[in-house]
Amino acid sequence: MAEQPAKVRAPEFPAYAQWINSDRRWSMQDFRGKVVLLDFWTYCCINCMHILPDLKRLEKKYPELVVVGVHSAKYNGEKDLENIREAVLRYNIEHLVINDYRFELWNQYGIHAWPSFVLIDPEGYVAGTASGEGLYDLFDQNIARMIETFGARGLVDHERIEFALARFTAPRSLLSFPGKLEVDAGGRRLFISDSNNDRILVIDPDGRILEVIGSGVEGNRDGSFDQARFFHPQGMAWDAQAGVLYIADTENHTLRRADFTSRMVTTVLGTGEQARGYANEGTGTGLALNSPWDLALYEGRVIIAMAGPHQLWSFDPHSGRAEVFAGSGRENILDGPAASAQLAQPSGVSTGPGVVYFADSEVSAVRKVEEGRVVTLVGEGLFDFGDEDGRLSGARLQHALGVLYQDGKIYVADTYNNKIKVINPERGEIRTLIGTGKSGSADGPAAGAQLNEPNDIQYLAGRFYITDTNNGLVRVYDPQSGGVSTLEITRLEELEPDRGSPWIKTIRLPEREVGVGRVTLEVSVTLAEGMMLNQEAPNYLQVVSADDRPVKVLPYQTEPGSGSFGASVPLELPAGTASLRIEFGFYYCDHDKKSSCYIEQKVFELPLHASASGPSRIEFSHRI
Repeated sequence: MAEQPAKVRAPEFPAYAQWINSDRRWSMQDFRGKVVLLDFWTYCCINCMHILPDLKRLEKKYPELVVVGVHSAKYNGEKDLENIREAVLRYNIEHLVINDYRFELWNQYGIHAWPSFVLIDPEGYVAGTASGEGLYDLFDQNIARMIETFGARGLVDHERIEFALARFTAPRSLLSFPGKLEVDAGGRRLFISDSNNDRILVIDPDGRILEVIGSGVEGNRDGSFDQARFFHPQGMAWDAQAGVLYIADTENHTLRRADFTSRMVTTVLGTGEQARGYANEGTGTGLALNSPWDLALYEGRVIIAMAGPHQLWSFDPHSGRAEVFAGSGRENILDGPAASAQLAQPSGVSTGPGVVYFADSEVSAVRKVEEGRVVTLVGEGLFDFGDEDGRLSGARLQHALGVLYQDGKIYVADTYNNKIKVINPERGEIRTLIGTGKSGSADGPAAGAQLNEPNDIQYLAGRFYITDTNNGLVRVYDPQSGGVSTLEITRLEELEPDRGSPWIKTIRLPEREVGVGRVTLEVSVTLAEGMMLNQEAPNYLQVVSADDRPVKVLPYQTEPGSGSFGASVPLELPAGTASLRIEFGFYYCDHDKKSSCYIEQKVFELPLHASASGPSRIEFSHRI
């Protein structure tokens, strides 16, 4: 960290600056007695996203610390307060954020890059500056030393300040910042990465939910479709021959495999930790990844838009081996041989015959890899962007995130222009297909329809589907009518929360045969290897009648163990049908990382048919 050669008073926050995660304006004087860390960021920047976990750790560790995110926009669309607020919600930012859209603080502190940081001492003087990723240890040491030094003089306020977080007042919807789309054309299915709900939805072309992959609880866990956990997943690739959906689990920095035969999710690539520096190749779960953002199948391999290191990668599902497909790792726009070409945060990928197209977001470009070379179709430089249609050589996009090759044309989610555009390679032209350029959610004729930061576009059964990310919607474009509509996602009852929790749903089990009279239900819940129950937490297991049928649940005792929880539940059943409700909530921790603790809550409905020939003992087992 570069220290200040002389004491310099930290400049006051600009009067014009707009605040997020607060119900008031703040001044530097308000933070006297606190260590203040200014984080200069812009929400398009992948490096800015990478430092958020480190900031959260520091905020949790030090109540004496106040983090202020100074949003200094790169793109025009990023200057809008509501767009920044959406980014704060999307990335679950819990510290103060100000919109410094005139760059006053940026210039006063002499900032030149994102992310950059300024550390301010409890007396309001600048203590040091730094920039880049991977700075947790540096800040940890300096903050601790500053608290000790100023604390010895009685100049430190040790009470944590609580802020009015934007998420407390944000409306909830079924989808939360939906990211990417994928299609199973043969099965007429659409896959949606419901990113901030940490799950994948599988729907038919009319919006009926067919399947949910993931528990909806943030985490990193393999297992069955209803138990697996993701962390803000994005792109997907459907392998119809194998019956497998590959998933870019972006903030877990892994590639996951959802097998529709076994209904299991497994990690096939990535350690679960962000890669530091550059890696060129490796195998399986021993190779660290860096923000995989989108996927596509190409000649038997999975192409990965690896946003973090500014590269495209290739993964072989048979050997488990991954290697760089294009990009040197240097961030810029430079065409040429794939190995030496320069990319800039590739975030969308699609394939055509013999070619891989990708949206290179930080250079607002659409590019392709063909015959071992990278060629730019639209785009000019890191700071060249706009909203210009026409000849490709002069056209401009603004942080495009999605791309689709379909029937000889390339469709582009021009994200910060709030548009869908289409490239005609034969004519060398690009035109706007959907959107006015103004953010909104209006349906109607394509030219007048409004989107809000669309992320992706896919084609299925004669219609185009669009993830309208900031609106939390999926939009549909019908080329026959030329109209845009909002997809109504139905069968919501399968996802409705139970007891006010957004992730608990009732799972109906197949009917079981059972005897008449006194019978026993053996309930067993076991934890995965390496996990242990938190014996001090309010764990519970409850069996009750799920309807008004004359089933009687007699008193029973639960039997908690370090890795299991069970009970022998006596029942009295008359002949006929009845239904039981099995509910449980368990708190458990990782044996090796005792600070990593989780909660599992489930509700099962078990239909029973009692007859004289039925068994006197039935079993219910569940593995977490």
